Amino acid sequence: MKALIPAAGLGTRFLPATKAQPKEMLLVVDRPAIQYVVEEGLASAADEVVIINSRDKKSIEEHFSPAPELVALLRERGKDAYADAVEAVGNYNVSYVYQDEALGLGHAVRCAAEKTAGEPFYVLLGDVLVPDNAMLPAMQAVSDAHNGASVIAVMPVPEEKVSRFGVIAGAEVEPGVWKVDSLVEKPPAEEAPSNLAVFGRYLLSPRVMELLADVAPGVGGEIQLTDALDAVLQEEEMYALVVDPADGFDTGTVESWLATNQELFRRKNEGQ
Repeated sequence: MKALIPAAGLGTRFLPATKAQPKEMLLVVDRPAIQYVVEEGLASAADEVVIINSRDKKSIEEHFSPAPELVALLRERGKDAYADAVEAVGNYNVSYVYQDEALGLGHAVRCAAEKTAGEPFYVLLGDVLVPDNAMLPAMQAVSDAHNGASVIAVMPVPEEKVSRFGVIAGAEVEPGVWKVDSLVEKPPAEEAPSNLAVFGRYLLSPRVMELLADVAPGVGGEIQLTDALDAVLQEEEMYALVVDPADGFDTGTVESWLATNQELFRRKNEGQ
């Protein structure tokens, strides 16, 4: 089972900071944002993390590559804690595929089709951090309880922010778990079927990857993952796990990235 991390986007909301530095490599307290996401994937049932990268973002690959000379230099200088951290990151089980055109999230996921090999797979959006790594196991438990169904994480959002997200329609079947009837990508607030927004964590059946091959461009002229999820609902059940806003952090805007840094720094200092 693979954990896919789309990371080929331009990071336009952070320009000019992301002109030469990938957004995914911006620091969040003590490590690049993407390291949190990779570590979450490796802490789950996945046996490998696959980053769907742009060929221009070599610094991401360099970050997760071994650096024996640097490790040796740090140990020589008695900086073993830093050496251990650099060595560990260089040994993470990470591989790469490439999205050569920015054609949407669904297209990015489809770029990793050969990696998933007809198995269920996770998708972890790089804008979302889950520092305690507990969300994917909770989603796996919901899937296991419902015959291997696809599961998406959702979070309640204020009405004025609904149009930024994919939103679910459905009904709660047990506390914190909804059976999904449909999904709508970035609906106007007055048309949204609920205030439960897809939060950037997915556990998807192999059929979703198959359907992505036939998804037509949707909102913004892009191939939307939400459209494939809506299509798979015609064939399979899907569930949504409602997550606590305190369990995950959106770093997709400068404001939310700053807020995430402040909160995670506070937790680190308090030993949480």
